[in-house]
Amino acid sequence: MKKIYLFISLFLAILLLQNCTKDTVTATANSTNTFFAIINDTTWNADTVLASITYNSATKTKVFACSGTALNKQVVMSVSLNTTSNTAGFPLSTYNVNLTSDVFMSYNTKQKDQNGNYVFLPLGTVGPGSGTMTITAVDSVNKVITGTFSCSSVQNNYDNNGNIISVNRQSVGDGAFNKMHYTFTSN
Repeated sequence: MKKIYLFISLFLAILLLQNCTKDTVTATANSTNTFFAIINDTTWNADTVLASITYNSATKTKVFACSGTALNKQVVMSVSLNTTSNTAGFPLSTYNVNLTSDVFMSYNTKQKDQNGNYVFLPLGTVGPGSGTMTITAVDSVNKVITGTFSCSSVQNNYDNNGNIISVNRQSVGDGAFNKMHYTFTSN
């Protein structure tokens, strides 16, 4: 009887092992770009990047702000925190655009303003729940920060009577800032 149980157990073990497969990595993708995203289904790489962390001792706030610009497009983000930590670092976390101004995101394009000058203007509004920024690594000694972001903006277009005639949606997805250098200021 023991031999039958042993045979059945061995047979089941062989069947189970044959169904197990090991995943293997056949390729990996890494980017050397500092600031990039998929904007409306097109890959976009910033050629000008600015980033800073500023601590304000009077208001006890710390602000991380960054922007990337290229090809007449610009992505701008900032996160403001109440903190007593006057250090060059920033907390690792996911920050969501909300009703307050503590998390801000904007997708801008170069357009003519009312004076005929070309300036970056928002292409709609990134509303609450429509954008996130996740800070995944901070090296406060070398002042380097890494993270991801995504957002969508909506712009309502109105006729002369105030009725919505069309809606423009812009999508900024799969964005990342990769080992981006920043400045630190404390005042």
